[in-house]
Amino acid sequence: QVQLAESGGGLVRTGGSLRLSCAASGRAFNAYAMGWFRQAPGKGREFVAAISGKSLNTAYADSVKGRFTISRDNAKNMVYLQMNSLKPEDTAVYYCAGDLTTGWYVGRGENEYEYWGQGTQVTVSS
Repeated sequence: QVQLAESGGGLVRTGGSLRLSCAASGRAFNAYAMGWFRQAPGKGREFVAAISGKSLNTAYADSVKGRFTISRDNAKNMVYLQMNSLKPEDTAVYYCAGDLTTGWYVGRGENEYEYWGQGTQVTVSS
């Protein structure tokens, strides 16, 4: 089992950058694919990015491709989301999620992830 805690959210202007962090507790962190999801007001939770356990594979939503970068440091039990060129439509609560899986697979569906953090708010002003 793993517990997740996000940090790094805040208020930023259009075009700015933020780096979200997710700290994981528990064992065998590299056995988990990690994902970032977000939920804007009045909308469902949507996939943002994911990375496999040993960083061999990544996936991004089309809306963030080229602007966001997911990475992880297994030695520190951390996963990151670097967000550049932020837009008002990126405003949402961002969640870190963990999926106990192996190999190259990274899921895009929230139902594929067993463990979730509490979320961190990102607000992009126009």
